[in-house]
Amino acid sequence: MTDKVRIAIVGGGIVGSALALQLLREARLKPAQIVLFEREPPQAPEAGAPPEQRVYALSLASIELLEGIGVWSRLDHGRIAPIERMRVCSGSLPADSPDVLRFDAAESADAALGAIVGARAVQAALLAACQEAGLTIVTEPVESVQFLPDPVVHTRAGSCHVELLVGADGARSPVRAAAGIATRERDYGQVGIVATVAPRRPQVGTAFQRFLDTGPLALLPLPNGLLSIVWSATAARAQELLALDDAAFSAELTRCAAADFGELTLRGARAAFPLRRVQATQYVAGSCVLVGDAAHVIHPLAGQGVNQGLGDAQALAAALAARPRGEGVAARRALRRYERERRLDNALMGAVVDTLDRMFTGGGPLARLAGRGMALAGRLPPARGLLMRGAAGRSSPRR
Repeated sequence: MTDKVRIAIVGGGIVGSALALQLLREARLKPAQIVLFEREPPQAPEAGAPPEQRVYALSLASIELLEGIGVWSRLDHGRIAPIERMRVCSGSLPADSPDVLRFDAAESADAALGAIVGARAVQAALLAACQEAGLTIVTEPVESVQFLPDPVVHTRAGSCHVELLVGADGARSPVRAAAGIATRERDYGQVGIVATVAPRRPQVGTAFQRFLDTGPLALLPLPNGLLSIVWSATAARAQELLALDDAAFSAELTRCAAADFGELTLRGARAAFPLRRVQATQYVAGSCVLVGDAAHVIHPLAGQGVNQGLGDAQALAAALAARPRGEGVAARRALRRYERERRLDNALMGAVVDTLDRMFTGGGPLARLAGRGMALAGRLPPARGLLMRGAAGRSSPRR
């Protein structure tokens, strides 16, 4: 490990590793000037392995970013499921109800609305691309971070003095804590349950989301007709669901989905995690900048967390690329430009997601009113266009 670099990125997940490649591509930086710290680089899934339990719903904007840094083509596309249609509804509406909000890629110039990919597969491909580009990847755990006043990253292998330190190390970010950046946090009072299921009637390319009184349920397409579920339920309801055996859980899932997939059968284990809202009070502190979950965590109901993180990576690389020649990578003007842009965008997405969760979870008159509003939005072309662009990660129509 070199003892002095321009940029150190702590956290080699999808956001941190994508940022490293974006910096090489856009920000006039060379591989020797960047160090990426990732203590557990994953191996790509073997051919024929079962679908990953943890998946990402990538927007078109995120896919375009991965294409631009040469990573999308590295993935095994036999393990990727395009999202060609989305169906969103509230309560117990039947799947064929006219009040179901429907989006189809055929309405736009795009072949798909997005894609479902395995988390481990994407991270492994990104890290492989980083390694081939000549970036240093340090797998020794980061023991501590200091600001003297410039950042210093300490591992058992040695210390690294840094011009700009990037915290891409998740919701409980040690880098954020070391930089003295506070957070605003809120417990959603819900638990996310993820699993793979097999439908009796596969609907290839269709993603389905139902807002239940106890929390939203998403069914996402996987290859070979399988589905990945993300079931966000109130803590009491989640405890009930996790206590069921596989057969009883499958039966309850089938009942609650009320979709045209038919009977749903659990394949493999279930995993569960508590849901919290986390928002850093600032993204920049001196020579430290935050991206991804280190800066913001939102409810998974819209599947936008990783897309927001990749938006951070793109914006930070663009801000550093726009700095005048001779200006350092920790220059305040470039970092503040990044912070202004991303705090606004992430706050807006967080507010939308939180509002949807508050309106639908718990049921009652507000949920019924929200359901009628959703049905109306689906019938108004301007609203439909806005919602489709939001799902694709675009702020304006594609030309």
